[in-house]
Amino acid sequence: MFSPSQEEHCAPNKEPIKYGELVVLGYNGCLPNGDRGRRKSRFALYKRPKSNGVRASSVHVISTPQASKDLCIESEGSSVDSLQACAISHCPPEKAISSRGQHSISYTLSRNQTVVVEYTHDKDTDMFQIGRSTESPIDFVVTDTISGNQNDETQITQSTISRFACRIVCDRNLPYTARIFAAGFDSSKNIFLGEKAAKWKNPDGHMDGLTTNGVLVMHPKGGFTEESKPGVWREISVCGDVYTLRETRSAQQRGKLVENETNILQDGSLIDLCGATLLWRTADGLFHTPTQKHIEALRQEINAARPQCPVGLNTLAFPSINRKDVVEEKQPWAYLTCGHVHGYHNWGHRSDTEANERECPMCRTVGPYVPLWLGCEAGFYVDAGPPTHAFSPCGHVSSEKSAKYWSQIPLPHGTHAFHAACPFCASQLAGEESCVKLIFQGPID
Repeated sequence: MFSPSQEEHCAPNKEPIKYGELVVLGYNGCLPNGDRGRRKSRFALYKRPKSNGVRASSVHVISTPQASKDLCIESEGSSVDSLQACAISHCPPEKAISSRGQHSISYTLSRNQTVVVEYTHDKDTDMFQIGRSTESPIDFVVTDTISGNQNDETQITQSTISRFACRIVCDRNLPYTARIFAAGFDSSKNIFLGEKAAKWKNPDGHMDGLTTNGVLVMHPKGGFTEESKPGVWREISVCGDVYTLRETRSAQQRGKLVENETNILQDGSLIDLCGATLLWRTADGLFHTPTQKHIEALRQEINAARPQCPVGLNTLAFPSINRKDVVEEKQPWAYLTCGHVHGYHNWGHRSDTEANERECPMCRTVGPYVPLWLGCEAGFYVDAGPPTHAFSPCGHVSSEKSAKYWSQIPLPHGTHAFHAACPFCASQLAGEESCVKLIFQGPID
């Protein structure tokens, strides 16, 4: 069901307009403890009954010399009265606007000067906010993703995801363009960039800045299709400009402005929040993506072929999607170096220290021996092909082109590292190929 805040007021049989969906990498269709409320593995953005977008309207420069109790306000826009009222009572600059119920962005240039950019209602856009905070302004609550899908929130000692990480603004009219901006407005409708945050004044005079750990975006080349190739990771500013990456995520010096690129999200764009990575799928892209029913049909088709363990000769079967985290007796296992699929057995150990290193009885190749799991999150598939390839070393199975696509994507890791990872569990991929073609043996009868 659609939430009341997002459902479109329309005729009884008219479908609400969907802008797109955000899918969090590392979850195979559902959070480990179940999707609840605003905390889930994927989030759909629907046209709101009433627009809630905002746009910049006026700029106020607030000077607060320590030697004087007077507050001098220079305004390049209107609505100065409330600022003067706050100045007299020595309110923090960010309260100057929020007390009037208006959105604003505050840039602290020094202890003595703050620039406040006031925002006004925009009837032509809808705004959706993403972050770690559970406060009401956040539409989609995202927590840190732990590699391997062992996502226990107690393991996170200090999150690197901002409480108000980013916002996506969608045009309410066709073609429903979606744009991403760093930082989100808090409960006081303010974005506050402190003295230590990277910020600057652009040549045209407008202020801009970056969040502490940054919001990175990568647009794939060729969209999100069978022919897609990885794009280049960029950083998005608070005002939506595109920059090259900083030396590290929280470096003070910003990258270089990339003038020929925009913050418009494309089907397959990746958004990294330094602790979680989100995939953006457009409504049109999702229309051409395999569905959960299609993936279930492929699972049943594999099982109907009755693949067998070449040694034990017992029939193998992928477990049902709602049992995707429980190793079952008929579960297929595979040697990830050669791809031979077996049933579970306890022989072939080649090392006392590497418990997962086994020798394949079919070809004598030594490598990881793991249970196979079907990739159930349809949003990660670039095509509707059969599940023939497994990621290494986790054993998640997808189509060949989907496996090879994700094997090429360098995902941000930590403050300056990048590595390919399985989209279904976020495990770092290993080996030159990162994925292997599975070799099933059919029934011999």
